[in-house]
Parts: sequence; C-alpha cells; structure tokens
Amino acid sequence: MAISRRDFLGLLASASISQGLAGPVSAGSARRFVFANNSPYDSLDPHTVYDAGRAGPRLNLYDGLYRYVDNPPKLIPWLAESHGVSDDRKSYIFRLRPGVVFHDGTPVTAQDVVYSIDRILALNQGPASLYRDVVRPGSTEARDPLTVVFNLAGPSAIFMATIPDIAVLNSSLMKRHTNENDWAAPWLAKNEAGSGSFELTGFDPARGWTAKRSIEHFGGFGTNPIDELEFRNVMETNTRVLGLMRGDFQGSDGYMPYDQIQRLRKSQNIQVIEQEAMRVFLLMLNNAAPPLDDVHFRRALAYSFDYDGFINGVMNGSVSRNPSPLPNTMWGTPRDVKVFNYDLDKASEELKQVKSPIRSLNIRALAGFSESEQAAILFQSALKKVGVESKVTLAPWPVIAKSLDSLDTRPDIVPIWRSAFYLDPNSWVGEGYGSRYEGQKSLAYYRNPQFDKLLDQALLSSDQGERQVLYESMTRMVTDDAASIFVYNSRWYGPYSAKASGVRYSPVNYGQDFRWVSMEA
Repeated sequence: MAISRRDFLGLLASASISQGLAGPVSAGSARRFVFANNSPYDSLDPHTVYDAGRAGPRLNLYDGLYRYVDNPPKLIPWLAESHGVSDDRKSYIFRLRPGVVFHDGTPVTAQDVVYSIDRILALNQGPASLYRDVVRPGSTEARDPLTVVFNLAGPSAIFMATIPDIAVLNSSLMKRHTNENDWAAPWLAKNEAGSGSFELTGFDPARGWTAKRSIEHFGGFGTNPIDELEFRNVMETNTRVLGLMRGDFQGSDGYMPYDQIQRLRKSQNIQVIEQEAMRVFLLMLNNAAPPLDDVHFRRALAYSFDYDGFINGVMNGSVSRNPSPLPNTMWGTPRDVKVFNYDLDKASEELKQVKSPIRSLNIRALAGFSESEQAAILFQSALKKVGVESKVTLAPWPVIAKSLDSLDTRPDIVPIWRSAFYLDPNSWVGEGYGSRYEGQKSLAYYRNPQFDKLLDQALLSSDQGERQVLYESMTRMVTDDAASIFVYNSRWYGPYSAKASGVRYSPVNYGQDFRWVSMEA
C-alpha cells in the first residue's frame, strides 16, 4: 500500500504535535562557513556527547590518534604516526607525531592520551561503552612523551576500529579547571581543550557555536580553506532550505526529506553531493516495558508499519529497504534474514497471543527531523486500525537522548537513525542489542542470553570469517524477535554551497569534518 503526499499531510494535520521555530539568520561571507544543524548543542564535551547530530565539536575542535576518512571509510594515522599490537593482542602501542600542539600552544604528549581515556572511563558517558570492558582505569601508560600504550584487559576485536573516538584533551588545561572530582565537566561543556583544525571562539546553547581555523594545525590546509566556522541551531527544515538557497548557510543536513533535496538541486547556489550511507532508519522499541517485552506484541507492531508506503510515498523512493539492524552494505548482514511487511491481518493474529494488558503507547519523534515525525504519525494511524492506541510527541534530540538514560523515562517507541560510529557490525548490532551496552547507546534493552553469548565470542575473535557468522546469527535473532522495526538504509544527499569544494564525506563523519573544505571568494 502506498501513501500519497496528500494523504500524509492529512494525517499530519490531524495530529496534535508542535515544535519551536529557529531564530533569525545572518548572511555568510567568503571563507566563512555556516552549517545549519538540526540538533541543538547543549554541550561541547566530546567525552559526554557521542551522536551524529552533535558530532561537529568532536570532529572539528579535537583530534584522535587515528581518523576515519572517505567512503567506504578507512583509518588513517592522525595524532599517531603509527601503531603496533602485541602477539597476545592485549597491548596497543602508539607513536605520536612530534611537534603537535594544543590550541594554547601546549605540546600534545602521551600523558594527554592517558588522561583522555581515563576521563572517558571515569565519566562513563558518551563513548565510554566502547572501552569500559577492555580498558581498565589507570592501565594506560605513557612510556615516554611520544609513546602511549593501551594495556587491555583482554583481546578486543573492535578496539582499533574505535580508536578515533578517543578525543585527546589538553590535560594541563583541564586540570586547571577541575573542581574536586568533576574532571572539569561543567567547564568543558561550554569550552574546549583540543588540538583540532578549528579553535572555539563562542558558544551559545540557544544558537550554536563558532570557531576559527587553527592555522598551525599539523595537518596543514589546502587552497582557500575555511577561516571561520559556525554550527548554528536551525530546527525547521524549510528555514534550512531557504537559508541555503539564499546563501545564508553554506551547508546542512545530508538527510533532509528528498523533496527538499530536489528543491535544492534547482538552485544555482547549491551543489548536492550524493553518497551511499550506513545509516539505518528504525523504530526503536523499549523491549523491557510491558507489553513490548512480549515478542508477539513486537511482531504485531512490525507487521503494522507501512514500509512501502513510507519509502515510496513519504521518502519518494530515495532510500533502500533495510529489514535488519545492519546496513545492507555492511559485512555480517545475512541474506536470509526475516522480512516483516505491512500486513494488518498478521498483526491482529500476533496480538491475539499477547498475554499482558495492551495499553496506550508513547511515541517520541525527533523535532526538526521530518522523517521521524512522519513515521510516527503514519505508524500511529496504522496502530489504531488494529486497536492499539498511541500518543505522539516531539522533542529535540538532546531531550530524547537524556530520556534514554533510564528505563523510567525511556519512551516506548522512537523513530530514529542508527548511524555509523566505527566500521564494524558491532556498531549497529552489538551496541544496539547487547546487554553489556545497556544505557543510552542501547536501542532496545533486548536482554537475550543467547545473543549475549555470541556477542562475547565476536568481541574476542580475531577471525573475521568467524565474526561474520556470529554477527549474522545475532542479526537473525533481533530481526526475528522484532527487537526494533527496521525500515531503510539512507543515502546521503549533502547540500553545500556551490562555492565549496573538497568535501570528504564518510559515513563515520556525516559530512561534518570541515578541515578539508575550500571556499571560493
């Protein structure tokens, strides 16, 4: 069943939802780049904020030992010149690039890397879930000013893939702003302590943040690099589109509704860069909350979503059906995975097998992300046809992210994207559904002991063939159990000023790593 734009607008008009509008915008200028971001910035701390919507500070103000670039993503040495691994796969030795300095001129040393990983573990937020099982606090050592050694608790199949996510901080600056045991968290939420390609010049959580080019950055710059960079909070899609067409903004969200991308393609001021992404759109289900803890109820929900109507009607066929948590292009994706299609008769049959009372569900959609809003309204309408009531509310991503921290505040359903953070199937399957990752990064609170056993094996193995078989098995499990409702894999349509060149899109940096970009006058 396909749903027309007219039908969808009728659903939208009848829904009781609201959102705020962005404030006024100002014109851009030569060598100045304004990125209109659809997620507000409540914090700039790269050790507590770890999502695609607010990745700008981490990618532009900070450096890691290695860095992901291009598509398909590849790792290149960055703060580190090289690395080695011990025979038992428990020690990773990195040799730092000499002569690198932080923005205040302080040299970057191995001790800063030690401080940074210890801080990540101590705060236990953001990227901490990547390291807390394999890196013990105090186990990382600075062998000399330019040599750092990570001594792991055991072999880890994903450790090297996650190395870019250790944003290295200026430890001496951080310690000057530390109050007792707070690791300077209140200070870093509004400031920066990095060595990245840009230096922070201003931060206003109501508006965004600004930075200037760090001229002495070790990576150098090409011809006509960006001198001033601004990430501005612009929640409303039409405001972002009009601002791009007028030249107020030089870049924005690469996952806008396709009709808006087509609109932008008609403007002489805009270029649209198209790339295959690794960003799965799904309806996140809280598997721990009755009646969603019943597999029959979850399967009923999976049969109640109009996949073809959403993809062909709302998305105008601009994305590809993706019936599992893994992007179709990622290794570890089984070809025989169960596919749920829109079938209200099957949904009704599954509902008959649900033993616990069926209550009204809360669906929390992302304000400023029209596909999330549209999916929520479409799903609400379909659920009503099988006798399941629901309420749709909108909230900005920081509010939703905070609600995911606790089962007491976690919504029943969130239409959301699972983006790439590192190039391994664990980024989607393991983190999304493994009990060890429960918290904000978990998509489901799935709690399947058999799944967890396979995940433990996959995280230890050094054999990619073995790991592929394991992740295929885990993917079949969560798909058959309808741990989430899997809809599509995105294509990225990056809208940029026609004066910009050198954009290096990677599914792991979402087109927001601006050190490579040049701007014509």
